[in-house]
Amino acid sequence: SALFVLPPGFVQSSCHSRIFWMKLNKLLLQGKFFQLEINDPHAGPVLLDEKLASRCGYVLSEDVWGNPVFRASVLGCHVANEADELFSLTVNIKVSSFSSMRAAVTYTYPMYCSYSSWASREIVCEENYMEVSVKTDVPAVSNDYTVAWMSALPETQNVAYQLWQLMFVSPSGRKRITVSDAAKLGYSFNNTLSRVYLRAPYHSNESDVSVVSGVNMNMVTSTSMYRQRWLLLLIDTTVSCPVDGISFTDTTLTWTVPSVIPTLVLQESTFLSKNILMGVDDRVIVKPEEKSYLLEHNETHIRITIPIGAEGGKLKSSTSSGVYGVIYSIDLFLEHTWTDADWQTTKYTVIKSITTPFMPQIPTVINNTLPEERLFNVAFGHFLPDVSLVAIAIGNVPFTLREALHHGFKIYETPFSNRTKGFILELSFDDPYVLKEYVNRNETKYTLLVNYTISVGPEMTLYYHSAEVECVIADIALPEAVGYCDKENLYLAIPTFGLHQYWNLYLGNKLLNRHVSLTNGYLAATNSTHLILQIPLFAAGVVYEDVSFQKIKARFDVALRKVRTMETLQMFSVSCRFNSSAFIICHPDGTIMVSAQMKTVPAIDMSKTKLRDSSCKPREYNEGHAFFKFHVTTCGTSVRFEGDHIVYENEISYEKETLPGQSIPTITRDPDYRLTVLCYYRAKETLVLGAFASDPSTSPPFGAGTMVPRSNIAVYRRIRQALNVVSRVSKDESFVEFYEPNMAILKRPVEPVFLEVELKDQSPDTELYLENCWVTRSLDSNSTPRWNITVDG
Repeated sequence: SALFVLPPGFVQSSCHSRIFWMKLNKLLLQGKFFQLEINDPHAGPVLLDEKLASRCGYVLSEDVWGNPVFRASVLGCHVANEADELFSLTVNIKVSSFSSMRAAVTYTYPMYCSYSSWASREIVCEENYMEVSVKTDVPAVSNDYTVAWMSALPETQNVAYQLWQLMFVSPSGRKRITVSDAAKLGYSFNNTLSRVYLRAPYHSNESDVSVVSGVNMNMVTSTSMYRQRWLLLLIDTTVSCPVDGISFTDTTLTWTVPSVIPTLVLQESTFLSKNILMGVDDRVIVKPEEKSYLLEHNETHIRITIPIGAEGGKLKSSTSSGVYGVIYSIDLFLEHTWTDADWQTTKYTVIKSITTPFMPQIPTVINNTLPEERLFNVAFGHFLPDVSLVAIAIGNVPFTLREALHHGFKIYETPFSNRTKGFILELSFDDPYVLKEYVNRNETKYTLLVNYTISVGPEMTLYYHSAEVECVIADIALPEAVGYCDKENLYLAIPTFGLHQYWNLYLGNKLLNRHVSLTNGYLAATNSTHLILQIPLFAAGVVYEDVSFQKIKARFDVALRKVRTMETLQMFSVSCRFNSSAFIICHPDGTIMVSAQMKTVPAIDMSKTKLRDSSCKPREYNEGHAFFKFHVTTCGTSVRFEGDHIVYENEISYEKETLPGQSIPTITRDPDYRLTVLCYYRAKETLVLGAFASDPSTSPPFGAGTMVPRSNIAVYRRIRQALNVVSRVSKDESFVEFYEPNMAILKRPVEPVFLEVELKDQSPDTELYLENCWVTRSLDSNSTPRWNITVDG
């Protein structure tokens, strides 16, 4: 591979204490692969791998922003050392578009550090190794002659002449090995002009774990031994580093390191803490409180507390089991300097990358809807910058963002506090994908069902979140009906807006539809704005509030009810007074009122008309009319059943005048007048005794009434100037036996009917012509169907 000039901004480097610190810009490595080589001054480039890194004092990782970070101890294997003060290290950065690293571009980057303020003992606890270095001019043996040191003395007799050896003490016993053998186990030992250092991996066979003030410490207890002809040198190269001490709450992370580590401070009574520094990445934080960090210490602990999301770290979006959440990462270091009787000064540095567990952060949907503008405004958040909205579904209809904007939805990002953001969705209440429901009396509930699809983090994991937003506003005007009447009908004009969508019309408990209207004889017509109902005066459903001689006060009520709940919202009523010369009204309480029109030749005295019970006289009368009011249980009223109806029957008749005291009939011109009154009630309905209710929704329907004349005058409302006409039906063609009056006669269509009509008037000016004769199924001569017997004579 060729050597190239570094792109501007690709590499940043610094020196902190005794650590080389190099960072690569991830933006210049997008879509590419890279490797690092360490330049050995004697052997040339050496590829950096995990094994070499931990043995030689190197670390290759990433910072919280994803930038590759390389750290190296100034005592690393390939560092050029000038008098323990000037240090240099050259790194080759190889970049390729292929994972095989073919056609790689190589950038050479030299680094230089100066460091002369060495402490008597310096310990570095890195991510993948522990390192201790001590001055070689320190006293060889501790003044207290501890058992550990004394136990090592016999072994010194076997140390090879002018050769370093290492003595490891662990729970399994003591082990003495040469430096070259230690390298095979992952250790690195060497000496410089004035120092001896040992670098050890974590959790080696020679290490031990102990708990110090609640923190697990990985410890390698070792003695470095060197013998010259006139000198035996024993140096304590014990090292101990924390392996945990991290705790979390919902809002903070805490890193705890013991203040005093017994294996490093043999005479704790002489321990004196001199300085404690904390840092983020490669920078010392002089005033932690300015960044909301908390650095505190006591006799047993040093504790650093960082708020989740604090500056210097990074929050990253993530998902777990379909739940959205965040992870916070920060790279910290701690530097503790102390003195004790055995060591003049110890500088203890710990570098720690901390990442919180997954912390669920259920997104919130904030309803900022503007009812007065009929506009949904929904904010969806809070999200980190690494989240993007990729699609939405409204009412289960999916839209890409482009489709949503084309449809007319307004979607945009908005910043929130704490460096978070949200997504705003705006759409009209009147959008076809918004659900609408009529509620209460005059309100509409608008419901927005939205499902968000967001892309989370650099992995672009899809996360789905559904929300339901409602807004209820009073935007429906209840209809107002207008009522009026003519001589024979009542009318209701009702606005058609909302009919069948929000509400229906009910007659009592029956839906007022086309079938009911036709059955009851109503006429219904609609225009662009209104439904006009025409209700005949004597149609079913009409309430008669006041009935008197030739006068009727009638009312018709229609209920406005909600389609879904059947709740009655309003009653539409029309009430009018009518003049009617002839009518029969059968009230639900069993009261029958009859206004009978009697046009006879000659005229009769209407005051002398009566019901079957001769004591039942007309309430009111004039020359041609009589008004009767009676109950079905009085005045000789009879009752019978016809199908599913109860029929109440009475008869209005006229008493002929006779001369008193004579036993023989008297010749008179008074006509023989009879008018049958019939009221039909459904058999399954009960008559309401007493005053009848005026609300048709709570009272039984009125009965149906009819009047049938049986006299020498023609059918009611078909009056001719004819006198004394009698008709009979014979049982056969002999005309000897006749059927009884008012008797139902059953005939098959092919059977003959023998009808006799006789004019009994003796006037020579009167002749009988039989014009039309027909048969019906009921007593109503106008009912259908009917069968003609004679037509036009």
